[in-house]
Amino acid sequence: MERISKEQVKHVANLARLEFSEKEIELFAKQLDDIISYAEQLNELDTENVEPTSHVLDVKNVLREDEVKPSLDQKDVMKNAPDHEDGQFKVPSVLE
Repeated sequence: MERISKEQVKHVANLARLEFSEKEIELFAKQLDDIISYAEQLNELDTENVEPTSHVLDVKNVLREDEVKPSLDQKDVMKNAPDHEDGQFKVPSVLE
């Protein structure tokens, strides 16, 4: 059963300002028809007891709790800095 005709493919191609050969139009009509047939199989599924979802996985909040944890001592961090001043990293100016 053909759902997409060559005329429909030509019409959409014209709207999109695309040019196709007759062979391409036949190919696209078949491919689009196959896609629609596959999608129509979903209508055969019983989804009566399936809740609508916005995500395929049951993901709630994937962020960790915001907890204070020990961090590096400022003096230890500045030991690795090529240049620093008053407890801050010193970098070359990018604006004049």
